[in-house]
Amino acid sequence: MIRPSAKIASSNQDVWTIFNTAAAETPGVVHLGQGFMKFAMLATNSKSHSFNPPDFLLDAAKKALDIVSCNQYSHTKGRERLRKAIANVYSPLFNRKINYETEVVVTAGANEGMFSAWAAFLDQDDEAPRFFYVSNIAMNGGKLVYCPIHPPSDETKNMSSAEWTVDMQELRSLVTPKTKVITLNTPHNPLGKMFSTEELLNIGQIAVDHNLLILSDEVYDRLDYTPHRRIATLNPEFASRTLTVCSAGKTFGATGWRVGWLIGVPDLIKYVSAAHTRICFTVNSPLQEACAYALEVAEEKNYYKQTVSDYSKRFATIRTVFDDLGLPYVIPQGGYFLMVNFSKVSIPSGYKFPDSVTVNRAKDFAMAYWLLKEIGVVAIPPTEFFIAEHAHLAENYLRFAFCKDVETLKEAVCKLRKLEAYIH
Repeated sequence: MIRPSAKIASSNQDVWTIFNTAAAETPGVVHLGQGFMKFAMLATNSKSHSFNPPDFLLDAAKKALDIVSCNQYSHTKGRERLRKAIANVYSPLFNRKINYETEVVVTAGANEGMFSAWAAFLDQDDEAPRFFYVSNIAMNGGKLVYCPIHPPSDETKNMSSAEWTVDMQELRSLVTPKTKVITLNTPHNPLGKMFSTEELLNIGQIAVDHNLLILSDEVYDRLDYTPHRRIATLNPEFASRTLTVCSAGKTFGATGWRVGWLIGVPDLIKYVSAAHTRICFTVNSPLQEACAYALEVAEEKNYYKQTVSDYSKRFATIRTVFDDLGLPYVIPQGGYFLMVNFSKVSIPSGYKFPDSVTVNRAKDFAMAYWLLKEIGVVAIPPTEFFIAEHAHLAENYLRFAFCKDVETLKEAVCKLRKLEAYIH
């Protein structure tokens, strides 16, 4: 047998495989696990409900197939129209003029964008402190260093995601001569936390003091319930060392399109672009063209404000059952995930679990599996985003995605009411 790389062979079965497979094998479940869209976008007056992005984006994609150049390779940095649209939309958000030629690179989703960034800047055993679990760092030879986000002392009541905080002294203590990159995620998955200006200033200063790159994953930047703060805008020294990651999939509810982009100064983007060229060469052309159009017209169609309003209504729908059951939860400042504390829920003794959710797993894996099989609702165990050392911080929680149509959420609410019999 040919041996696989240790980078792959040593990995646990991923959470998506475990729970998507279990969901497929279980009739009648409501899937609030993975953040794929089942969401009628009210902003478009669409008659189509499940899984579709806004009509103006879909129409643009269909028309793009009739454009000759859209059926061939695009420039490895991204189609010119899309890069121009990104620069035009984000320049006022970054408080500076973004050069579409030298400061933007389009990638095959945000994930490939981050992979390209790490490939561009990490050498073997370079360290990369981050606030969420990202295996791609190790895939690029980097050493995983995790800085936890700590919950408030009282987790028995509803709390804002802002109450989960970073210990800056703890972060500073993780920096060594081998540290190369700080990876940030705001709004945060799974918490929905928006890092405060004070937190960003502290993180940025640590990066300046130790000459570190900042990779800021901001894929939920247009799904914000409080004003979004960008670390690259707070200080020119921060801007010169920050790569900001964005996602059309998250912004326009088209997660299967795999179109994302990075914004940064030329001396950073050129290296990401070089790595991206070697990883996948270029991103699909028709969907780039469609995303360009969507960025050009989204504001005039009131898409962003309407989308945030729509998500807020869906959050209000799903939270009702947890209020009624007395299960405390984390109120997100951005994104479309809800973290709910399940420590009051008791699984019947002797319940049989597969090894995939018990061996080398925190207790939230077993809770999520039981919820799927017995209650009929799919949630994600958030310790997937934590290393084992810090799993205790999140193992009482489950993550629910509310990027679904209201009828799906109401069905989930009905099923979740069955939890009352198991609450102590």
